[in-house]
Parts: sequence; C-alpha cells; structure tokens
Amino acid sequence: MMGLIWLCCDVGAIPAVYVTARAFLLAELAASLEWQIYYYCAETFHLWNRAAAAVFLILIYILFFGGICLIEIRRKEPRSPLPDRPYELIIPLAIALASFCVGNLSFVISDSPFSTTIVADIHTIRTLSDLAGVTALFAYHIQRSELHTRQELDSIQSILQNQYVQYRQSRESIDLINHKFHDLKHQIAYLRAETDPERRSAFLDEMEDEIRNYEAQNKTGNPVLDTILTGKSLYCARHKIALTCVADGSLLGFMNVVDLSSIFGNILDNAIEAELRIRDKSKRLIHLMVYNRKDLLFIQCENYCDAPPELEEDGLPKTTKDDPDHHGYGLKSIRYTAGKYGGSMAVNVRDDWFELTVVIPLTRQ
Repeated sequence: MMGLIWLCCDVGAIPAVYVTARAFLLAELAASLEWQIYYYCAETFHLWNRAAAAVFLILIYILFFGGICLIEIRRKEPRSPLPDRPYELIIPLAIALASFCVGNLSFVISDSPFSTTIVADIHTIRTLSDLAGVTALFAYHIQRSELHTRQELDSIQSILQNQYVQYRQSRESIDLINHKFHDLKHQIAYLRAETDPERRSAFLDEMEDEIRNYEAQNKTGNPVLDTILTGKSLYCARHKIALTCVADGSLLGFMNVVDLSSIFGNILDNAIEAELRIRDKSKRLIHLMVYNRKDLLFIQCENYCDAPPELEEDGLPKTTKDDPDHHGYGLKSIRYTAGKYGGSMAVNVRDDWFELTVVIPLTRQ
C-alpha cells in the first residue's frame, strides 16, 4: 500500500507513510465492518453463500468509501500540507499500530483481558477499535489543518506589520533625503556666492568627505548587508543615532538571503530600539563589526546603554515590555539562525555597553 502511494502520488517517503497509516486503518475498518454486517445477516437469514458475500462486500465497500470521499471533499477546512519530518509520524503511527493490535488481538491470543473467544464479540472489538483509530487520526488531521491555518494567519499578520514598519521607515527616509536636498540647495547657493577659492575648495572637500564616509559605511562587499545598512543608516540619522560599521561582507556569501536579513535586521532593530530610549542623543551609539578570526566568522554589535538589562538564565536579556510572552523573539531568532550554520550567539553587558556576538565556523560552510 505504501509503495503504491509513493509511486503513484507526487509525495515523498514521509508523507507516503502518513497517508498509508490513514488508508490502512480505513481499509481495516471497511473490512471489519463489512464482515461483521455480513456475519450477522448470514447468521440471522442463513445467507452463507459466495454470491451473498460478494454482494455485501461490493455494496458496503461502495457505501463506506463513497461516504469517506464525500466527507473529505465537502470539508470546509483548508487542506494542510502533509508531514515532512520524521517526528511528525510518531502520533499517527502509534494510533494505527495500537488500533490494529487491539482489534486483532483476539485472533492471536484468546486468553487475555483484552480478547475473547466469542466470534460476535471478536468482530465487535475489531470494528470498534478500527473506528476509534480512524476517528483519532481524522481528528489529528483536522488539528494539523487548523494549526497550519493559524500559522499562516500569523505569518500574514507579521508580513503586514513589517510592511507597515517599512512604510514608516521609507517615509522617514524620504523626509531625511528631502532635508538633505534642502541643505544641499543652500550649500550650492553658498558656494556660488563664495569668492574666496580656498574657502570654496575647503567647503567642497568637506562635502566630499561626508559623501565618501557614507559610501564606505554602506559598501561592505555584500549587497544584502549593504541594503540593510542603507535603510538602517537613514533611520538612525533621522533619530540622531550614530551608527558605524566595519564589515567584510565577502565573508557572508555562504549565508541565505533570508538568514542574513534575519540576523542583521534583528541585531540592528534591537540596538536601535535600545538607543531610542536614551534621552541624551549624544550617547546614542551603535557599532557593528563583521570579521574573520581563525576561520571563525564574528558578527559583533555594541550599543551604549545607560540602564544595563538583566540577563535571564538562558543568557538573553530580560524584556522591558509589558507583554513578555509576545516579545524577545528577535534574539531567539538570531540564535536559531546562527545554529543552522553550526554557530552560536552570546550577549554581554560591560561598562554601560551591551554586546551581542554571533560566531559561525567558516570551515563547515
């Protein structure tokens, strides 16, 4: 049965096992129900012949599997994806195995607390056991569908929230650029009015240095990191946060784009959020470094904190928000993403500085 499902359907081995468990119990229930009904009618109406047995088999199988098909087709719940991890097979296989063993125990061992020698009772036990197994697997499947739906809704809500945040950041960045253009217009007017060549040259050199520093800060050698830094730099400039970066982006080529966005986005978001709570804008400082040391990739971020956070037992800082159950996932996401590449994350508080360090071995990549 499993081989047929695997070969004829566009599924892998693990989904085939899951579908086989459900199909096997349905087949067991159909066979048990058909034989129990036929046995009762044959005993009652003396229909012990092959023709009657064939009619009962065809009729009950059509009604049973037709009813199952109608239930599956008319289900309003969205279809959930089939399991793709081995541990997801533990519950369905346990249900199928337990139901099969209990239902057929009387055929093997008649002298036990869970078996009987009475033929009618054997059929009843088998049918009820298979029915319980089918019901349990059906309920498990519906629960997976509902869980998948909730996860999709949470993901959509998160995407919408991120889009709104990006919109606000884009609007603030546009305002900052408009402000810079406004300043540039006045600077050009000043240069035109300046008659002293030396002062004009010095002023141009100063403007060129500012542009060169901005370009150097956001040209790391990795386009993903450059994009993240550009957006965050504009946001920091808008809120008077000094963000400096010394990064060798070429070391990050092995990482997935989503993972890069997750690590650096969460690192900078957490640091910026902490700096926004500092009233003295001259102390809003963030320093990001990406470098290689002894075949280890180091990602370090330091930000000034006038009120050092308390660390929990798991090494993460205690959240300062009113709803701790729905916060603190940023650092957990960084730790999880680093773990995908065999790395780790650590945080430390030292002399009014909060330090976050991600270490990933380059030799494993």
